[in-house]
Amino acid sequence: MTRWQQVTDRLHAACDSAASSKEDTRDKVTLLAVSKTKPVTMVAELAQVGQRHFGENYLQEAIEKIEALQQSPLTEQIVWHYIGHIQRNKTRDIAENFAWVQTVEREIIAKRLNDQRPEGMPPLNVLIQVNIDNEDSKSGCLPEELPALIETVKDYPNLQLRGLMIIPAKEDTDAFSRTKRLFDSIHEQYPDLQQWDTLSMGMSGDMAKAVAEGSTMVRVGTAIFGERE
Repeated sequence: MTRWQQVTDRLHAACDSAASSKEDTRDKVTLLAVSKTKPVTMVAELAQVGQRHFGENYLQEAIEKIEALQQSPLTEQIVWHYIGHIQRNKTRDIAENFAWVQTVEREIIAKRLNDQRPEGMPPLNVLIQVNIDNEDSKSGCLPEELPALIETVKDYPNLQLRGLMIIPAKEDTDAFSRTKRLFDSIHEQYPDLQQWDTLSMGMSGDMAKAVAEGSTMVRVGTAIFGERE
């Protein structure tokens, strides 16, 4: 709990530093606790003290946690985000179990998520992962590919396109600012996007810088849960 409170305090301080004198940004930046490889008991403990959003990279591990908490009153408080690479044969499980998917990068994946979202569930919140540095080792669509993907995804009835997600190269000092400009340009180009409101960037080591550049969601694992075992 101490680690989580320290991260929460750091995030609030970053928001206060980034805010103008007339604007309170604390409620506009979401802390996503990245709980991959950590036991479900740690998720439950954090949920009990108020952490709401949890991110998982590994599908089978995530589903085991989701199912383990289904009978708990905490399950109504938890919002699950899938933040790992999406394989085509895994889209049904993702569509059925998550509220958010942050790593859509191809039209076929978006189509499968839309088609496989169960009837009666609210639209799946989707972020497009952008390979902002054009790194061969990274997932994500390239910035120049983004308009075509948005044109497709925005019309799927079972998906709610919310924004962008990046994992920048460590040496790229202006990736956050470039992504914010890209995010804003998309908002201007597509005024019909009703909920274009989420920019997921920043992790344990660069959270404050990301918030200063306009991030609305930071993904923090190590600083909350400790090193992976």
